[in-house]
Amino acid sequence: MTKQERAVRTRAAVLRSAAEIFDTDGFVSASLSAISQRAGVSNGALHFHFANKGALAEAIEKAAEQRLWRITGPAPDGSGGYEGCHGHGSPSGAGAGGESRAEGEGQREGEGEVDLIQSLVETSHELFDALNSDVILRAGFTLGCEPSWSSLVDLHGQWRDWIDGTLRHAAKNGALAEGTEPEDVVTVVAASTVGFEALGRKDPSWLSSQRLTQFWKFMLPRLVPPGTGPQKGT
Repeated sequence: MTKQERAVRTRAAVLRSAAEIFDTDGFVSASLSAISQRAGVSNGALHFHFANKGALAEAIEKAAEQRLWRITGPAPDGSGGYEGCHGHGSPSGAGAGGESRAEGEGQREGEGEVDLIQSLVETSHELFDALNSDVILRAGFTLGCEPSWSSLVDLHGQWRDWIDGTLRHAAKNGALAEGTEPEDVVTVVAASTVGFEALGRKDPSWLSSQRLTQFWKFMLPRLVPPGTGPQKGT
């Protein structure tokens, strides 16, 4: 193994260990010695990559921001993507050629439009799956709720903006039930899914596919015109 490969592995191990400890213990309680011990590296090796605990938190949040963008991509109206967070292009490694999930599946003019509500349901399931399996993404959301940590990114806002862009585009295309205002649906969907994420920190069942399916079964009949949309929430 080359020196460069060892450095990459060490950095990844430290980042994952920090994410695990931030996720369970919070930012304040996390110690660099505990992080280095869990990663199986020396304190010196940790400090070679990260000057302090704040630098670790920043790196985790930036990585989580990229991972969330890869789940959602920009909303169909062009908003709510990675550009909305820092004002620059899509994150490196977003997919082949920098393509996000949404760009790969997105609007295909002249070929039939994507079912926007189906996309919303499926993307919410992908987010919950990722929150269950990806500790860096999960820690990024956790850090965003830490009163003692000034986050540089807003993952909750990034998710809310994507929902907003998707629903406003759906409303323009007549995909919402008559009398349904997109801003009202944004409030309910964003608050509910973010609430599930918060509750899931203590009880993982809140982030289960079954729980999310129950939510969509309740929401969809009120959200889409009768006889349309993914009525079962999957």
